[in-house]
Amino acid sequence: MPASDSGLLGPADVRRLCAALGVRPTKTLGQNFVHDAGTVRRIVRAGGVSPGDVVLEVGPGLGSLTLALLETGAHVVAVEIDPPLARALAETVAARMPDAADRLDVLAADAMTITGPDDLPGPATPTRLVANLPYNVAVPVLLTLLRNLPSVTDVLVMVQAEVADRLAAPPGSRTYGVPSAKAAWYASAERAGTISRTVFWPVPNVDSALVRLHRRPAPVTTATREEVFAVVDAAFAQRRKTLRAALAGWAGSPAAAEEALRAAGVEPSERGEKLAIGDFARIAEHRPSPRGPGGPSGTLAT
Repeated sequence: MPASDSGLLGPADVRRLCAALGVRPTKTLGQNFVHDAGTVRRIVRAGGVSPGDVVLEVGPGLGSLTLALLETGAHVVAVEIDPPLARALAETVAARMPDAADRLDVLAADAMTITGPDDLPGPATPTRLVANLPYNVAVPVLLTLLRNLPSVTDVLVMVQAEVADRLAAPPGSRTYGVPSAKAAWYASAERAGTISRTVFWPVPNVDSALVRLHRRPAPVTTATREEVFAVVDAAFAQRRKTLRAALAGWAGSPAAAEEALRAAGVEPSERGEKLAIGDFARIAEHRPSPRGPGGPSGTLAT
C-alpha cells in the first residue's frame, strides 16, 4: 500500500535533516532539495514507475524522490556523490518507510564513473532512470549513463528548463544543438512538464522541467558512435558557419569537407542545426582518409 504523506519529506523535514547531518547545499554539487510530496509523486507517475521495476536514481540527496519511488513498490539503486548524504539515505528510508528498506541499494560514487552494470550494487540491473539531476552536470551524466547502461530503456529526469529544451529540441529549431543530437543517438526525447521553483530548498535561480526519453536503436551506420559525435562537435563548435567551413578542421580542408558532405547527400552550405543524427552518421562515414602528417586529424568525442 502507498505510504501516507508522513512517509515523504516536507519542508521542515528537509531543513531538519540538513541540520542533523551538518549539510549545507552547495552550488558545486548542484544541490537543491525537493520538499513537496505532490511534486515527487508527479515525477514518479511521469516516469511510469511500477511495482517490481528496478530504478536508477542519480543524486538522491536527502531522499525525497527516493521515498516516492520506493512507495510504488519499485527497487531503487541510488547513486550519491556526497558521502554524508549517501551514508544517511538508508537511515532515512529505514526510519520513514521501513517496509521498503530492503528495496534500496546505495552507491556512494560519482555517476560519471559508472562504466557498466557491474559497477552498480543490488541483485538486478536498472531498466529505468528517474532522477533530479544536478543541473551543472546534467547532460554529461545523462549521456554517460545512456552509453554505459544499455539496460536503461526509459528515462525521466528533472533538469534546468533550458537544458530540457535543448535535449528535446528537433532539428531546425533554435535550441537544437550538441545535447539534442547526441541524446538522439540513444533515444527519442520530449518535454514532460515544468516544475515550480518553490518546491526546492534552497530556491534555485533557474526554472526546472522534466524530460522523458525512450531508448531506440542507434542509426544504422558503419561509423562508430565516437566518429559520429566528432562530427556533431565540429558542426556546432561554430554553429553560425556553414558545414563546409565548420567541418574543415575535421576533414582536413574546406574542399575535403565539401567532398564528404556531398558524398553523404548533405548540402555544404547547410548548417549543423538542420541535420538529424542520421545525417551526421552519414557524414562520418565519408570522412577523408588521412594523407600523411599534414592530413586530416581530429579528437574523437566521447
